[in-house]
Amino acid sequence: MTTTASIPALRAEGIRAQLGTTWVLDGLDVDIAAGRWTSIVGPNGAGKSTLLKVLAGLIGHQGVVHLQGQPMDQWPARERARQLAWLGQSEGAGDDLTVWDVALLGRLPHQVWLSKPSAQDRAAVEHALRQTQAWDWRDRTLGQLSGGERQRVLLARALSVQAPVLLMDEPLVNLDPPHQSDWLEMVRALVAKGTTVVSVLHEISMALHADHVVVMAQGRITHEGLCGDPASHRALEQVFDGRIAIRAVENQWVALPSSPRV
Repeated sequence: MTTTASIPALRAEGIRAQLGTTWVLDGLDVDIAAGRWTSIVGPNGAGKSTLLKVLAGLIGHQGVVHLQGQPMDQWPARERARQLAWLGQSEGAGDDLTVWDVALLGRLPHQVWLSKPSAQDRAAVEHALRQTQAWDWRDRTLGQLSGGERQRVLLARALSVQAPVLLMDEPLVNLDPPHQSDWLEMVRALVAKGTTVVSVLHEISMALHADHVVVMAQGRITHEGLCGDPASHRALEQVFDGRIAIRAVENQWVALPSSPRV
C-alpha cells in the first residue's frame, strides 16, 4: 500500500526540455523525497537550473512532473503556488519597492484578490524577514541594498509563502561566508520541520551538507545518492574530471582542489 509518507514531494518522469533549438535535458527521471534536502550539482551546462525550473513548472517540457503525487498541470494555479515556493538566479524586483513589500509578495497565493494583508500574512512576512536577518531594513527600498542584502530579501519572499516545497537556484549568490552559514542553518531548520528543500549549488562543500545529492552532466543524471555515501563522492569527482577531491575535514565532507588530469 502506498502511504502519504512514501509519496515523493516531486517526481519527474521522461523529462525532455530545450532552450532555443538545443535539447538541454534528455529523458530524465528523478524522485525528490519529501521532508528532506536534495542538492543538484554538476559542471556548468549540465542542465541543473533547467531541471529545477521544470520541477517548478516554470518552463515547457516533455514528460510529466508530479507534485505531491498529483500531475503538476492538474493543480489549480493558486493552490500550486501555495504548495511550491521558488527562488531563482538573479531574480529582480522593483527597486522602488520596500523590503517589506517585496517579502509580502510571497503571500499573494494566500490572499483574496485586492484584499488587505491579514494578520497571518503580516506574521509570515515578519518571520521570514527575521529568518534572513532583513527585518531591520523593512522600510528601505530594494534599490538601497547591496547584492547580498537583496538576495536575503528575495529569500525572505520565498520563505513567506510558507510552502511545503522550496526550490532554490543558486541561493548563495552574493552572500558572504557568515550569511552562507546562516542559510545552511535555516535550511536545516526548515527540513527539521518537514519542509522539502531542493537547491542547485555551485558550492560543492555546501551541497554536501544536504541529505541527498543528484549529480548531473550533459543533460543527464549520472548519480543519485546520500551525500555521505562514498559512491556519491566518486560520482562528484568523476563529473568534474577529477579536478576536485571529496575529503572529510573536521567531521564534515568538503570538496578540495585536485590536480588536473594530464
